[in-house]
Amino acid sequence: MAGVAQLCNGERAVVFLFVSRVLFSAPLSLFFENAALVLLTVSGLVVEISAESSTALDRFKTRPGASSGILLGTVTLPTVMLSRLIQLSRALLTQDAGPEKLAYKNMQYWTVSVSCFGVLIFIFLVLKHSRNSASSFHVGSSRASRYSLLHTVLYVLTCYLSFATKSDSGWFITNNLLWLLNHGLATVFLIQHILHMFPSCASLGEALLVTSGLVLYFGDMLGQTLLKINVFFLPSKLNFISYGTRSEIATVIQGFILGLLILPVFYKSLLQIWIYFVNLNKPEKQAAAGWTYRRIGSSAVFYASLLVMLMVLVPAWMYFIQDFHVHPLLWVFSFVFTDPLKRLALCIYWIFVICASVLRFYKISKHSKIERILLRKYYHLVAVLMFLPALLFQPFFLDLAFGAALAVFLVLEMIRVWKIWPLGHLVHQFMTAFTDHRDSEILIISHFSLLLGCALPKWMSSGFNDRPLAPFAGILSLGIGDTMASMVGHKYGVLRWSKTGKKTIEGTAAGITSVLAACSVLLPLLASTGYILSQHWLSLLLAVTVSGLLEAYTAQLDNAFIPLVFYSLLCL
Repeated sequence: MAGVAQLCNGERAVVFLFVSRVLFSAPLSLFFENAALVLLTVSGLVVEISAESSTALDRFKTRPGASSGILLGTVTLPTVMLSRLIQLSRALLTQDAGPEKLAYKNMQYWTVSVSCFGVLIFIFLVLKHSRNSASSFHVGSSRASRYSLLHTVLYVLTCYLSFATKSDSGWFITNNLLWLLNHGLATVFLIQHILHMFPSCASLGEALLVTSGLVLYFGDMLGQTLLKINVFFLPSKLNFISYGTRSEIATVIQGFILGLLILPVFYKSLLQIWIYFVNLNKPEKQAAAGWTYRRIGSSAVFYASLLVMLMVLVPAWMYFIQDFHVHPLLWVFSFVFTDPLKRLALCIYWIFVICASVLRFYKISKHSKIERILLRKYYHLVAVLMFLPALLFQPFFLDLAFGAALAVFLVLEMIRVWKIWPLGHLVHQFMTAFTDHRDSEILIISHFSLLLGCALPKWMSSGFNDRPLAPFAGILSLGIGDTMASMVGHKYGVLRWSKTGKKTIEGTAAGITSVLAACSVLLPLLASTGYILSQHWLSLLLAVTVSGLLEAYTAQLDNAFIPLVFYSLLCL
């Protein structure tokens, strides 16, 4: 009986409820996508259970205190994409979106699905061939191998049939399957690299969520580039990239973010060249001066690399992909000054809120006994103050602002990690004042997860969106629900969801109630702006409840998973 209870823990129950809700809402036209998600969920559960009884995955040095999170990390992004497919299927019926948009989103679904399935196969092979788990895992290895082979064959067959129903061209099917295979292999290599480079920073589920998202984003950039230069790599019938509906803002964000993600490779290459040409063999008496010289010199190389990447290399790609008539940075400034009264006022408001909150909270962190968890939740409230007005009145400008904020965070984290002079020490000192057990000195991820948790639902809602609350998923779940759950649970919570966890029933109830109250105010406000409401209260109640229960049960980084789960359910 205890084994059954352990098998059906709270997090898994919420995941199955989440996946079942999405599958129940999917139309018959997405039959193969539904079948693939079912196979992916079952495979994720089997691998997660197998990983719990093995020590083979200890070599990856995941975040201490967190469960593997394999099941949650496996199903989250594919389920998000399936929810978006369901939403676009409604748009196709009302002719609010063309079939090319549905085909593009369908390819994105299969991309993340195959990426996650590829990582599951990799983890299964690691478990199977581990000597450390021979006594516990190899007892049923032959049976597990047969199930794994059966799941793989069924999954590949489902993927093949999905493309075969859209076209009878063998070239079409082959190219798509090869494209997906490359994404799966890239995800396997990338997750190993991330876990090796950043030990104790993420669980397997969190790393899987990040790597599958990055591979999707990089693959989209590669697909655009290949199609732009007329390389016959993807079938033209699929119309994988719709250039007519891709906005300049999306191109600017994608270019700068991906440019910053590959900046470390570019910087280290230039740094090696600089070291090669500079004589670092100083005499003993000049050792101190030599160290200072190398420090300032490496910092100068970093700033030069950053300047070249953002001013030359990334804009060159943007010019190629999108018909910018001016430098993309000039385009950004012109976009801001297109409506200066509102957008400049919003920028001034943001600067005021940031300065006031940062100075106040940093002072409190140094001289107050307020617990770190509550201090961090104040930043969630700051996110509501900053993003909610912009999302209501300047949604397109907020898209750009999210991208700019993420770019600034990436640059500051590089400066902190590499101790770039003169800001490295100051940034490190400030950031560590707000860290908790989920952060490490190698990589501080809390501010990234909060920003992306608010930004991703808004970015993914671009284009057709018939659910007015979907773009607000991150702000509602993190800024209001998670904050109220933590504060009420910390101060008044008595009844705990589990003996080992800290989450309380009172906190979860407060979080769910606060989000529903915020929605009851937000929906009439959206209606007054002319938005046609189509959000059903029963569906909304289920979405809020499931996301609240996930916050209560999961040991993963809630800022990363809860907004995506909430967004998926709001799209239905």
